Amino acid sequence: MPRDFLKGANDEYDVIVIGSGLGGLTVANVLGRAGYSVLLLEQHYKLGGMATWFKRPGGHIFDVSLHGFPYGMIKSCRRYWSQEIADSIVQLKGIRFDNPMFSLTTTYNREDFTKLLTTQFKIAPAKVAEFFETARGMNFYDDQSLTTGELFNKFFPGREDVHRLLMEPIVYANGSTLEDPAITYGIVFSNFMSKGVYTFEGGTDLLISLMEKELKKNGVDIRIRCDVEKIHVEHGRVQSVSVNGRTIKARAVISNANINATIFRLLGEETLDKQFVEEARAVRLNNSSTQVYMALNPGETIDESLGDLFFTSTAKEFKTDLLLSRDVTSRTYSIYYPRTRPAGRPRTLIVSSTNAHYGDWAKLSDDEYEASKQDLIDKTLDHLDQYVPNIRERLAHVEASTPRTFQHYTQHVAGASFGTKFEGLAVSRALPAQVKGLYHAGSVGIIMSGWLGAINYGVIVANDVDALLMKQVGAATQPVS
Repeated sequence: MPRDFLKGANDEYDVIVIGSGLGGLTVANVLGRAGYSVLLLEQHYKLGGMATWFKRPGGHIFDVSLHGFPYGMIKSCRRYWSQEIADSIVQLKGIRFDNPMFSLTTTYNREDFTKLLTTQFKIAPAKVAEFFETARGMNFYDDQSLTTGELFNKFFPGREDVHRLLMEPIVYANGSTLEDPAITYGIVFSNFMSKGVYTFEGGTDLLISLMEKELKKNGVDIRIRCDVEKIHVEHGRVQSVSVNGRTIKARAVISNANINATIFRLLGEETLDKQFVEEARAVRLNNSSTQVYMALNPGETIDESLGDLFFTSTAKEFKTDLLLSRDVTSRTYSIYYPRTRPAGRPRTLIVSSTNAHYGDWAKLSDDEYEASKQDLIDKTLDHLDQYVPNIRERLAHVEASTPRTFQHYTQHVAGASFGTKFEGLAVSRALPAQVKGLYHAGSVGIIMSGWLGAINYGVIVANDVDALLMKQVGAATQPVS
């Protein structure tokens, strides 16, 4: 008999959360801590979504994607998770760039960037200060017609080298491009510039284990291998979900799935206004990515001058289409020195990440797909060899992931690494107005994206759900006139 992963689950909860990305985990934790009965459903056998890990023989543990976030992550984790998680967040001090236009290392904060822009790039200090203040003053309600490219040209016309310095890390951080609204750049950039780039020391395996412990302490019912098939609605109000052959009721449902999958696969457009459906269909997916995971032989080390995050490119100029091309010219390397996992075996790991189009990988035959993955590995190793000599001889393990990999394991539509573009946020926020009690907390172009954005958006949605449930309790206790 197949295992019943819902054995012992209740027939009804205050809240059901679909998906265990950082947004879903945070919604569940905040509401569980508030005393609500919460069921967390995850289709995979691991929690974390894109913030998870995998193991390979030989003691190698890889985070599935690269991580770097602003200082604000410490405050959010302390407040909405635990002091132990917050204490494991450390700064990455070696952010390195190497491309045909410039080569440099920075701590990636405002003081250091001001020094670089005024000395190495010869930009007037007043112009640099004005740019920083403009970026810092951006907010959600600003004009969305101004693109990031136009913002750069306003302050640094003709300076493609400056545009490249300013843009490459943010493409890595939230998938935004020169053609996207400037606010999707400015707010993220300003948050990083406040105190630099941070990461979680110990790896996502430790992070998720600490989060799971906190969830259980707060009474959240966690269920893996539970793939929700349908969200049920009656008279404009969410009623229940179908999962693993059962129907489970809830007063509120939060989907941590892609907004596209939430609306068109789990919900169905028949319950929605036509105008809302049109707006939802117009939401663009964000790009996906490829990774090459490399583990050095036991005891093998590399000089830490290579940096913690290393942005490289062989392209003579910076263009969005080059970042997404199958003919890879730009790679971001994340270096995991033995200190990155102080509680584990001393290993040096390198992960190369490149932005990618799902369509370039989706229609390949099995043989073509495997050949393309091997080509990605070979070209990455060829490129890395100039920075880590004899890299092939020093490797204990190497493998690659693609947009198809992410779609398979996370069910992200088209393997999207950052959900949707900015317009997805408005559709996500408007979902409860379409179906009372139904919310979305996935990655939808929320400006402070990545780990911090996912957690903070989870908090925002949790507060909305709490307000709804409190109102329902208040209505239920009102005397009938």
